[in-house]
Amino acid sequence: MGEVSVLVDGLTHTEGCRWRDGRIWFSDIYTYSVRSAEEDGSDLRTEAEVPGEPSGLGWLPDGRLLVVSMKDRRLVRREHDGRVVTHADLSAHTALPLNDMVVGADGTAWVGSFGFDIMSLAPRRPGRLLRVTPDGSVSAAGEGLHFPNGATIIDGRTLVLAESFGNRLSAFDIRPDGSLSERRDWARFGPVPEAEDPVEAMGELAVAADGISTVDAEGAIWVADFVRSRAVRVRPGGEIVDEVSTGDLSCYSCVLGGADGRTLFLCATPAEFDPEIRANNPESAVLSVRVEVPAA
Repeated sequence: MGEVSVLVDGLTHTEGCRWRDGRIWFSDIYTYSVRSAEEDGSDLRTEAEVPGEPSGLGWLPDGRLLVVSMKDRRLVRREHDGRVVTHADLSAHTALPLNDMVVGADGTAWVGSFGFDIMSLAPRRPGRLLRVTPDGSVSAAGEGLHFPNGATIIDGRTLVLAESFGNRLSAFDIRPDGSLSERRDWARFGPVPEAEDPVEAMGELAVAADGISTVDAEGAIWVADFVRSRAVRVRPGGEIVDEVSTGDLSCYSCVLGGADGRTLFLCATPAEFDPEIRANNPESAVLSVRVEVPAA
């Protein structure tokens, strides 16, 4: 494995990194923008402006960009002419901010929700996973989840979801009608925390799973661990077989990409996530490191 390097810095809070069309894409929450850059960090572009705070990213089959707008609980869409419009309003399905997202090959989006107000350190409550069809229809896809966050789809048939306060990655079969099966463990790192206080619960987490990568060529998934400032490579079941440190910065998202699929990109931000502090102290970054096993 190579050395971790800084690809892009001077950002507020990076999230939702994706590899697409030969570029690394990511959200910078407190500049309210979606950015992209070349593999080496050059040619940094603003791809969309999302005043509701952008997070998870995905694409419709025709190439239009979808972005989670967290605070106003919408999924927005960048049209081919650059306009940003509402794709779906999810506010009737959750009273709290939205989280990360994965979009399937047919344009169906699965979007996580907070479940509790983590910014004010409110008591933990379960969140739900929401399904948004390509025409913008919204329905509940999963209930009782422990802060549903990053997700990926394996072979078009299995949805794997990070539960940030669940000590696990959960798996669901995607049925032919688009509904999901009952939850099962894809990887378990320890018991579900018992503490309602989120800070105490963080102390019970072996891996605080945030954003996750697609599977690699050996069937493992890279998982951003926001408590321990690292990304870990995890096999089905939960065995950790590799680790990358993000140093003094917490790791919130990761993705495999690059021309040969062997570059791991990491979104990293100081652990203090107060919005005013983050907006006025742009110390977040996108990092990269070369790894041995490429994306599948």
